[in-house]
Amino acid sequence: MGNLAHQPNLQPASAAFDRLLHRYQQVRALSETICAPLQIEDYVIQSMPEVSPPKWHLAHVSWFFETFLLKAYLDDYRTPNPLYDYLFNSYYETHGIPFPRGQRGLVSRPGVEDVYRYRRHVDQAMGELLTKPPEAHADEIHRRVELGLQHEQQHQELLLMDIKHILAQSPLHPAYRSDLKPAVQAHGERLRWHSFDGGVKHIGHAGEGFAFDCETPRHRQFVEDFQLADRLVTNREYLSFIADGGYARPELWLADGWALLGQTGWNAPLYWQRRDDAWYEMTLGGLGELQLEAPVSHVSFYEADAYARWAEARLPSEAEWEVAAEGRPADGNFLESDHLHPTAPDSPHEGPAQLFGDVWEWTASAYRPYPGFRPLPGSLGEYNGKFMSGQMVLRGGCCATPQAHIRATYRNFFQPSMRWQFAGLRLARELR
Repeated sequence: MGNLAHQPNLQPASAAFDRLLHRYQQVRALSETICAPLQIEDYVIQSMPEVSPPKWHLAHVSWFFETFLLKAYLDDYRTPNPLYDYLFNSYYETHGIPFPRGQRGLVSRPGVEDVYRYRRHVDQAMGELLTKPPEAHADEIHRRVELGLQHEQQHQELLLMDIKHILAQSPLHPAYRSDLKPAVQAHGERLRWHSFDGGVKHIGHAGEGFAFDCETPRHRQFVEDFQLADRLVTNREYLSFIADGGYARPELWLADGWALLGQTGWNAPLYWQRRDDAWYEMTLGGLGELQLEAPVSHVSFYEADAYARWAEARLPSEAEWEVAAEGRPADGNFLESDHLHPTAPDSPHEGPAQLFGDVWEWTASAYRPYPGFRPLPGSLGEYNGKFMSGQMVLRGGCCATPQAHIRATYRNFFQPSMRWQFAGLRLARELR
């Protein structure tokens, strides 16, 4: 979870909590806005073990506020159902036994209306707590609410990813929304390279503002001189990889990736379909023609790595990515852009473009602790540290990420076989 040590030392001022309550209400409302286009049946489907039913997301983020704030700091708080603590615990095993992740779709009760009632119950109680926070615990309450809001923003992105996967299982190819903002039609730009000097660099979060604990501490890391592509790899370029037999050439693949191809039969990114010699892609707006200049998305780490090798390049390390992104504004195609799909750059640019938004960028770096990393004490420390094995780091955010949630030091992580997330790639190479 978040690095509470890097939050400002807030005094129990009513103005600060008024602002916090307003932000709490905004974030909570956005989660329900995301779910508003769903039909009632959409809320309960679990299309694979990694996908959670939308109603579970809505309940789990409420469970977080209930568990780590209301039960701890609001006198006489009562939960609507004590068993919610079991049903909606994700994986906080120091807190209690979580309900099995892969079985969330088997739970028809509580129903969707019950979950919304649970949210209202929690929101009302949180309003009481933030209106009159106990002075002795005001700083800690403020820090935990900020952590809970960042947690809910993570689940807003997950909601959109999971909704897309759920709807993609239907042969009707239903649209989540038919009124999404269309992308600007862009002409293909030749890929260019930008050079960066190496040396001893500082990466990781430091100073004021929120950060998850895995982004800390800021530390030194040596980086060789390198080059980074000025944009993301496009669908058009990835089609060339496919046409050149990219999925049938073992020399391009890591051994685990090649074995996975044999098990899955992958021959294109997730959500691509070939019909009558044309390629189509399932989006949150339904099935449509593949947009050739848009960034390729929904590829696994293994596919990204194989493409980079085919292109006579490599994936950047997370340190290289952060060196390139440091000091640049976190602008791009985010959830607020209302495309909910990767788009091509819509204007000329200097330096690397699309570092933020569009797709999470696979890096060559394993998700491991930074030197001196210490997880948060207690159950709040379970979120990041215990997953630092068998996962790869992704950077930059995506078209479903709330813009206020991202920063240059943000470390996302997924297992290398996962590809239902909005994940793509940018090429890197040694300085020539």
